[in-house]
Amino acid sequence: MSFKRFRRILVRLLTVVVILATAGSIGLYGYRAVFGYHYDSSLSGEDLSAGIQADENITNIALFGLDTRPGDEKSHSDCMMIVTIDNTRGKIKLSSLMRDSLVEIDGVGEDKLNAAYFRGGPSLAIRTINENFGTDIKDYIAVNFEQVVEIVDALDGIEINVASEDELTELNRVIRDYGLEQGKEFSPVEKTGLQTLDGVQALCYGRIRKGNTGDDWSRVERQSVVLNAMFAKISSMDVNGLLGIMNRLMPYVTTSLAPADVAPLIVGAVKNGVPAVEHVRFPLDGEWKYYGSSNEYIMYDVDVVADELHEYIYNDVTPGTAAPSGSDGSTDSDDPADSTTGTSSPAAGSHKTETVDPESLVEEGGSYDASTGDYYDSDGDRYYLDENGNRVYY
Repeated sequence: MSFKRFRRILVRLLTVVVILATAGSIGLYGYRAVFGYHYDSSLSGEDLSAGIQADENITNIALFGLDTRPGDEKSHSDCMMIVTIDNTRGKIKLSSLMRDSLVEIDGVGEDKLNAAYFRGGPSLAIRTINENFGTDIKDYIAVNFEQVVEIVDALDGIEINVASEDELTELNRVIRDYGLEQGKEFSPVEKTGLQTLDGVQALCYGRIRKGNTGDDWSRVERQSVVLNAMFAKISSMDVNGLLGIMNRLMPYVTTSLAPADVAPLIVGAVKNGVPAVEHVRFPLDGEWKYYGSSNEYIMYDVDVVADELHEYIYNDVTPGTAAPSGSDGSTDSDDPADSTTGTSSPAAGSHKTETVDPESLVEEGGSYDASTGDYYDSDGDRYYLDENGNRVYY
């Protein structure tokens, strides 16, 4: 089984680096010399379609979690966030952008948001975010990180609430499959409820999305839960502990931020004490629906999302958190397109009563085995479709 999407949790861990940098109160040049991040100067002179900075005390940076493997020349940014350093209010705001969001990509046309990085690297990815959502991003941080397990274990585990039996079942399936890939056996989680998860368990918790656990939109939330649990643990660490964690993280960081850019960010972020951290996912629940022959895209009103994002970033207006009208976050609509596109995830119970070509139901990156009638998703997991079109994994 492929675990490339484990790296979606990377951007959360990257934000831990930001917090550690501020909390550690260490010298900038010593910081870079000791921890050795990779500086990327390629954005200099690039047209990123960045709007005018609306507030000089607010800085937005794109965060990309990549799935790059040895030998790969291109990567999808399977995890994308905007980190907002709000020096006026003493906050760091994390705005998750759902990777399957349908956007217009310059020179490409409509595609998933995460395809922009694959098509044109950080330059096109930032330009795509700015053009679609009206942001003023000029820099990025990207991470390829393969030691999530070691980092959480270094913290002696983190406190996570495994909320349901469905989560528990899926979590243990992912732990088992991860063990098969690694050639080892890892401890399953024995029960639901609040408990300490070790590195493998926490990594797999941030990975689950199948088995009636909410698909991508809930996985984003789980990853933020992992992040917040790490913040809670890190806040109790002494300086030596902080520096030790940074030493593990920084070699995996690539950024367009030069040392001279980082200094004022750190100083501004801590001028009123350690900043509070918030997280919101865009589009909001109730404002999007699945779209496409196999529900591979997320459709929403880009102007509405852009307005909500702008209000949150610049005016500190927390978006509404209304419960979704469907279990997947879909909304009712009179749009004629609804007759040909799903309004809920297959795992959430969408119905496909029409006769369709089985090949057309393959998700992007997946496949269909005509000899058995089984499908393989983009993770390599095998499933079949029941009479209602719901995915049932083996």
